[in-house]
Amino acid sequence: MNPIALLDYAGVAVFAATGALAASRKQLDVIGFLFLASVTGIGGGTFRDLILNVPVFWVGNRDYVLICAVVAVVVFFTAHRVESRYRLLLWLDAIGLAAFSVMGAAKGLGITGSPAVSVITGMLTATFGGILRDLLAGEPSVLLRPEIYVTAALVGAAIFTLGDVAGLPQIVSGLAGFAAAFAVRGGALRFGWAFPSYKSRPGRRPEDIP
Repeated sequence: MNPIALLDYAGVAVFAATGALAASRKQLDVIGFLFLASVTGIGGGTFRDLILNVPVFWVGNRDYVLICAVVAVVVFFTAHRVESRYRLLLWLDAIGLAAFSVMGAAKGLGITGSPAVSVITGMLTATFGGILRDLLAGEPSVLLRPEIYVTAALVGAAIFTLGDVAGLPQIVSGLAGFAAAFAVRGGALRFGWAFPSYKSRPGRRPEDIP
């Protein structure tokens, strides 16, 4: 199994765990765990494949759904042992984001040959599952947190794409992209890295407009 495929499976498992942790915070039943784990684990990749107009990855390979189901059941019986489930959710989300930024970029580049599409598909794959999870679970959206999020996925996808286009071995490009994305997101969680936020100002009066 090549390193990109390993990252794909790992990303699905980790994102599924974040979905199951969100279900535990809402005290859902095991079906709720299975649903949120699956939506989070395969949501980003599904969106990517629909955009690329290719067969959805998990339809032809049931292993992905099986991974989500196993992770959901494991978390259902073990989540109570975790002291801070939301903090764990955020750090697992960072790992999944880093893995999917590379996997999404690799698939986009392989199908289209376009570096720009590669970066976009990497970013979408890495972020869409977490957005769906927070929306369905009623959690505060990761997009609305002050720390850098989408930019981390963008960095990971861009570094993988640059390395691959430059002819580096895929394992080197993949690990570099993963490490960069995780470092940016992990640094944001640990140190609060964020871009300056918009400061509201009074609008211009009609009489001031020339």
